[in-house]
Amino acid sequence: MTLSEENYLKTIYHLTTVSEAEVSTNAIAEKMETKASSVTDMLKKLADKDWIHYKKYQGVSLTEKGQLAAKMIVRKHRLWEVFLVEKLNFPWDEVHDIAEQLEHIKSEQLINKLANFLGNPTKDPHGDAIPDQDGNIID
Repeated sequence: MTLSEENYLKTIYHLTTVSEAEVSTNAIAEKMETKASSVTDMLKKLADKDWIHYKKYQGVSLTEKGQLAAKMIVRKHRLWEVFLVEKLNFPWDEVHDIAEQLEHIKSEQLINKLANFLGNPTKDPHGDAIPDQDGNIID
């Protein structure tokens, strides 16, 4: 999966957590600060790879495969935020941009070791839930 595909899945996931309805192309474009036509092109690619359900003009939703992938990206991002705050003493309001870069590391082994090293936290420094390695969210 490319960095761009990961960013789209994560964005769709975040938008679906705010709204029960399917996510519109325009909402994705606004959140990602890009053109709706660019979003449409990517949505077609993601649908071809079975990451999303997409019908033109009807919005988009994540498939089960896409939802798990998105949760794993969110997991990595939030674990890195915990690490940066708790172990490297970054202020919590400065870690988002760094975690955005680190969330694209592919090694599942590294992320699982990071989670164990941190004591398998269930919340990030902002109070958001961290999915476990199976995608479960414990509140």
